[in-house]
Amino acid sequence: MLGSTYKIIELVGTSDSSWEEAAMTAVETAGETLKDLRIAEITKLDMTIENGKIKFYRARINVSFKYQE
Repeated sequence: MLGSTYKIIELVGTSDSSWEEAAMTAVETAGETLKDLRIAEITKLDMTIENGKIKFYRARINVSFKYQE
């Protein structure tokens, strides 16, 4: 039986409007250079604050892709 191997990397995406957009930015940017993306798991959400207001939403995600030899 043949199996598959996947690599997992951590990414941080940012957005000035939402966490969802921050996560999409990370995945779409990674998809430009990485092949065969499989799963994205949001591990942490946070915000940067400037002068008492939200400046950026940040989504930390783990992304897996098929390992190619």
